[in-house]
Amino acid sequence: MNLFVFGLGYTALQFIHLHGHRFTSIAGTVRSVEKAKALEAEGVQAFRFDGKDFDPAILQHLDQTEALLISAAPAEGQDPVLEQCSDAIGSAPRLRWVGYLSTVGVYGDAGGGWVDEGTPPNPASARARQRIEAERQWLELGASAPFAVHIFRLAGIYGPGRNALLKVADGTAKRIVKPGQVFNRIHTEDIAQVLMASIEKPSRNAIYNVADDEPGPPQDVIAYAAELLGREPPPEIAFEEADQTPMARAFYEDNKRVRNTRIKSELGVKLRYPMYRDGLQELLQAGAPASVRKP
Repeated sequence: MNLFVFGLGYTALQFIHLHGHRFTSIAGTVRSVEKAKALEAEGVQAFRFDGKDFDPAILQHLDQTEALLISAAPAEGQDPVLEQCSDAIGSAPRLRWVGYLSTVGVYGDAGGGWVDEGTPPNPASARARQRIEAERQWLELGASAPFAVHIFRLAGIYGPGRNALLKVADGTAKRIVKPGQVFNRIHTEDIAQVLMASIEKPSRNAIYNVADDEPGPPQDVIAYAAELLGREPPPEIAFEEADQTPMARAFYEDNKRVRNTRIKSELGVKLRYPMYRDGLQELLQAGAPASVRKP
């Protein structure tokens, strides 16, 4: 099976690292020639695609693609992949599966209540509204095509090189407290197994929440990471007093608990890390850098 990825970023590369052996060929896009060369040295054929200009060889690869993963975010209100390549994708003769990586942010604020794939989206930010529009366009393309389109709404992503252990170790972790606030998370290994299970069961258009079993307060995650490292957790900071970027602050506008029943019932997925504690323990045991081991 040939895989093509629009947007060879963190999550897509983790998927390739774990399941690349399942594919006959792997290719994808990056925004710079330098990153393309670095990936090709690792056996991943990469082409430049910046949302407006792109290597025409991409179109030739789409003719041979059977599984297509979209990890590129909307830009300037448009989905760059659909804007540039919708005709080529729609007519790709071998294409059987398209996966689009979205976000649970499309649900907006539920006041700490539960949401599932049947909950009407209520995005609060412009970024989330762009995601909903991109989802709609991909599902619309799939409705009249011979391939399946699956939408994956991802919770907060963590994994190797991107987790609370590293933030505690390098002193950048903040224990921000907003009463009643909870988030779901998802380990990259679990994202990868959901994607692979979906590819193996390409039913007609579907939406899947990809989240763990335990939504929890963000300050608890930092405190647990500090406990694992044998360190004092950073002091609690009231949300109103925290120095945050506008983007970081915007995440706290949405408060919800995300149900993940569908990935289990339809795709047969059993999460490897159903709770953030499981994921952080594994990351520490799996050869974390010396800088995050206990002093």
